[in-house]
Amino acid sequence: MQYDGNTMTVTYPADPASVAAARHALTAFAAGTGADHRQVEAVRLAVSEAMTNAVLHAYRDGAGEVHVTAALVCDELWVLVGDDGCGLEPRTDRPGLGLGLALISQVSDEMAVVPRAGGGTEVRMRFALVHAERRQSTPSASIGGLPTEMRGGSAGRPAEQRGCRVDRRARRPA
Repeated sequence: MQYDGNTMTVTYPADPASVAAARHALTAFAAGTGADHRQVEAVRLAVSEAMTNAVLHAYRDGAGEVHVTAALVCDELWVLVGDDGCGLEPRTDRPGLGLGLALISQVSDEMAVVPRAGGGTEVRMRFALVHAERRQSTPSASIGGLPTEMRGGSAGRPAEQRGCRVDRRARRPA
């Protein structure tokens, strides 16, 4: 696991035990970013669903890895869950209700399912933090496709002064 205070990167084996491990790690990371209780629970559910999809659907032979990156970027928590497998294709040997992506969409402020350049699929989730508190004043690195204007800045300055996009409008009903 790589962790620098604002960014966490972990690669898990694509097996069911990894779902709980990722859920625990990402829940702790979200709480450490200043996410409120509702947001921590949203991250817990979204990560569980994204990890479960990767474990169940990405690898036909059962062997593989799931890559998880989380980053605090301008008062937003970004979580990326990616695999190197065949992606989210329907599987008759592992049926599900098909509600996981819909749940992720409901609990996150934004989500996208995109192909990875080297193969596989990545689920990108964004959570706008209500009371984000930074522990460090070093800028966050850009992660997997995030625009450079969304990189973090020093903790003491407002987002506008750090070059961050600021949009205070509600994105979904509370």
